[in-house]
This record gives sequence, C-alpha cells and structure tokens, in this order.
Amino acid sequence: MYRLISATPSPYARKVRIALAEKGIPFELATEVPWDSSTATPAYNPLEKLPVLVLPDGRGIYESRFVLEWLEAKHPDPPLLAPAGTDDALAARQAEVIADGVCDALVLLFWERRRPEEHQSVPWMARQRRKVDGGLRALSALAEAGEGGTRGGWLVGGRFGLADIAAGTVLGYLDVRFPEHPWRSLHPALVRLAGRLAERPSFRTTMPSPQRIADRVV
Repeated sequence: MYRLISATPSPYARKVRIALAEKGIPFELATEVPWDSSTATPAYNPLEKLPVLVLPDGRGIYESRFVLEWLEAKHPDPPLLAPAGTDDALAARQAEVIADGVCDALVLLFWERRRPEEHQSVPWMARQRRKVDGGLRALSALAEAGEGGTRGGWLVGGRFGLADIAAGTVLGYLDVRFPEHPWRSLHPALVRLAGRLAERPSFRTTMPSPQRIADRVV
C-alpha cells in the first residue's frame, strides 16, 4: 500500500489525496508539518516539500504535478483524470500551472506576513497579490466557459478532471489561509464550481485545516 505524507492545509497535498480517492487507490495517510524538525519528509524528498507518495519499496514520488502524472501512468484504469485528447490534455495542464502559480504566490504571502511588520516588503507582497488575482481571473474565465454548451460546468473536456481538482484546492486554501480574500464576490463562476466540487466525497473528506508550526521558520 502507498503512504502519502501530507499536511492538512496544503493544496498541493490535497490534490493528490483527491486524485487517490477519485481513482479508488488505497493509501495510508501520514500527516506532518514539513517545516518542523521532526518531519520525515527529507528522507523521501531531497527538496523537503510535500506531498510525498511513498511506495511499498520505500521510494518517494514527489512534487504534486509529477505525482498526479505518475498515478495516471501507473493506474490507467478508469476513471482517468487527465483528458484523452491532446488539446484538452494541454488545456488541463495549463489550468494546473495557473492554479499552482496562485498557490505558490499565496504561500509566499503567508510566510511574508509572519515576518515582523517592519521587515515586510509592501511592493513584494503587492506583486504576489497581483499573481493571485490574475490567476483567479484566468480560472474564472475557464469556469465561465465550462458552463456553456456541453461542458457540464467542468473546466476542460466536459468532465471532472485534473483542472477542476487544481482549481478547487486553490479555493479551499484561500478559505483557510486568506479568508479575507473576496474571491466569492469577484468570481461567481468559481463559486458555482466550488459548489459542484463540494458535492464530491473526495472534496468533502479532504477539507483543509490550519496546522501549528512549532519550529521557527522566518
């Protein structure tokens, strides 16, 4: 059986948890705080980042986008989360790049806000917020397009898949770490997408929650 090293607020780890649940792949969940000295993450990932999918032979598969590709390649039985057609597959990957970029900017903002206020860089934080807002606008445009025609409200290819998982985990992370962000009032199409995703057991059972970071990081 696989073991997934995860963190409860991490949108990257949540993507993998959702994919494993959707594909019906059994796994053992190990929850850690990757910033604490007690973490086992470096033993499996030289980059010391979560999530890490630990294989039965002890090898670690890491970086969420690669883990999802690995799962699709190693477990090709339905349901497949990546679209079959070349154009749709590329569109889904681009959506995931956008979503991950938003998450990256949010994580940087999270850590910058933990620094003493007098040491925080206002221009640098403004740049990260622009990335967040630009990425949300791009995902919102995809969501609006997905509501038309035969696409069923999903972002790519007319069915639930990787693009929806990536977008949904971004929105969940915003609610946990940046509840003040007005994405719900700015992007009604994303609100409707979030509502559809909330109906899926894989999303309901992986709701993110904050963790206490014991060790000093910044």
